[in-house]
Amino acid sequence: MNFLIISILVIGYLIGSIHGSKIAQYLSGINIKKEGLKNSGASNAAVVLGIKYGILVAVIDILKGVLVVIGARFWMQENAIFTVVEQDILLYLAGSAVILGHNFPIYTKFKGGKGTATLIGVLFAISWPLGLTGLLLLIGTTLLTDYLLIGVFVFYFVFLGTSIWFAEGYAPIAIAGFLFVMALILHIENFQRLMRKEEMKISTFLKRKKSPV
Repeated sequence: MNFLIISILVIGYLIGSIHGSKIAQYLSGINIKKEGLKNSGASNAAVVLGIKYGILVAVIDILKGVLVVIGARFWMQENAIFTVVEQDILLYLAGSAVILGHNFPIYTKFKGGKGTATLIGVLFAISWPLGLTGLLLLIGTTLLTDYLLIGVFVFYFVFLGTSIWFAEGYAPIAIAGFLFVMALILHIENFQRLMRKEEMKISTFLKRKKSPV
């Protein structure tokens, strides 16, 4: 059983390492890791290549979170050897594995994205009503404040709250807390730009002309 659990985590990490930005690079001929904010996330794809590419990268990165968690759930249902607490722990571990793969892919010297889109997919797979609620709050907060960064962390609070109120046991809470702290660290530069009033506003981005590619 331990070997199978490790296999799920390794597979989750490897799937997480597959970036939507690579598809965008193939289609556009531009490596977004060398442009704009110099990361492979959906927001940087939108900044560098335009909103259509940003959506493409976001969808791919969301789907891999969904795929890994649903795959882990299906595997547990097929084996039927886990308690409810163990099932929640494994789902959260699988989700964290795919996010770690996204953030620190081995084939790019552990320099990837920041995990938000993949986390959205993970929460959708754990509970689609809560995932939808979090996504709507992310969009609403972003539009209300004019900053994606604030919307992102509203979503992280939703994920953390979901873990506290609905997950079984303390391990999912600890995993959600770890992902939250990791997100804070990865977004330090964004917070610094926000304090200097240099963080890009959504309204500014939406006023840009269409993608140059």
